[in-house]
Amino acid sequence: MEDNTPIRIAVIGAGMGGLASALALAKAGHTDITVYENAPGLGFVGAGIQLAPNMARILDRLGCWKQIAAEAVECSDTYIREGSTDKELGHVKLDYVEKMYGYPHMVGHRASLAGALYDGCLKEKAITIKLGSTISEATFEGKPSFKVTPVNGEPYHVEVDVLLAADGVKSATRVAMLKERGEAAEAKDSGQAAYRIMLTREQLQHDPELLGLLDADTVTRWIGEKKHIIAYPIHKKQIYNISTAQPDINFAAAPSATYTTRASKAAMLQVWSDFCPKLLRMLNLVPEDEVVEWKLRVHEPLSTWVSGCAALVGDACHPTLPHLAQGAAQAIEDAAVLGVTLAPQHIADRKPETIHKALKIYESVRKARAEALVELAAENGRAMHLGAGKAKEERDKIFAALKSGKGPVPDKWADADVQKMIYGVDVIADAEKACEEQGFVAKL
Repeated sequence: MEDNTPIRIAVIGAGMGGLASALALAKAGHTDITVYENAPGLGFVGAGIQLAPNMARILDRLGCWKQIAAEAVECSDTYIREGSTDKELGHVKLDYVEKMYGYPHMVGHRASLAGALYDGCLKEKAITIKLGSTISEATFEGKPSFKVTPVNGEPYHVEVDVLLAADGVKSATRVAMLKERGEAAEAKDSGQAAYRIMLTREQLQHDPELLGLLDADTVTRWIGEKKHIIAYPIHKKQIYNISTAQPDINFAAAPSATYTTRASKAAMLQVWSDFCPKLLRMLNLVPEDEVVEWKLRVHEPLSTWVSGCAALVGDACHPTLPHLAQGAAQAIEDAAVLGVTLAPQHIADRKPETIHKALKIYESVRKARAEALVELAAENGRAMHLGAGKAKEERDKIFAALKSGKGPVPDKWADADVQKMIYGVDVIADAEKACEEQGFVAKL
């Protein structure tokens, strides 16, 4: 007798990867998707985010892109400058990006991206979002199951056909999944931390030089030994977004659930005291009570992202340092691929072995690419953070050659060949091809 009940899908975590996964699966035709989020409310936090073409392409197919692009800023160029002197090291025009990849390189507010994904999920009858729901005791044999503890209410157990864990770098699901294999999967410190700062037009209005930064269509990276600042205008040029990366030696003990802490403005200014006066004037504008520091955490590449009918998504399996601006984009690529491999027609028989096969195809499409970009982001940070010595001299010679239009860009984010590797890949097409090769026929 045929089972006509919907395939039950649970998504743990309502961040970028979780919301995008739920939305992609609903668009694919699934009708019973529940997103469980530990937080009691979705007050989206963070600062600016880079909206690369590989992300935009997927968001457009999910119906979210127009809402996001409406408040975003298109980047016409990028400068890499010496932090201590403000001297120009490299300048790259970005006008070719839209011509080559179909979408311009834009920058926006992280809350705008998350909000558009959330709005998209709310429009889908197939998606239920349960806030204030802590997940524990996950099991992965046969049909996945887990315990849900609501913030208000009695705990209960849930059994599903598919479990997707998008619960971030601190993922308890990852730890439980890998523990079954006798492997450790705890997050570890990268040794780096970040200040994420947003300055308004009103705060900058009395400093013409700083106001000029807000009015430009430019991403600027100021680099120095062991640290850098990257900044750009967002929110229709009403906010100047500043993200830093520096050693986490001043990082106070933070709750493990967030890896964030209120920080001292004096300590922040001390960290950047050897950077140029323009940047110090900018940092001085930050109100004392708005200095927040993030500890940047990572983990080693995992042996697998899949156990039975459960899989990891986004930072739960490939946390990426921000030096390539691809963390959220890679989580959204995960979601897009899951929308293809887990299409209802592929797993209609509901057999655990069929679902497992679909998830292994997802892993085969995504794992090597995501992990390569994790390493490339780390490598780019090392190159941008060089101190005095031969390696820095060689890097700066390559920067100097850019002024005559020759050679690669040491800042990999702005290098055309690296962009081709990242922006030029359509993961949905790759997933459809992989499904066909494995005997799944995608009709999306």
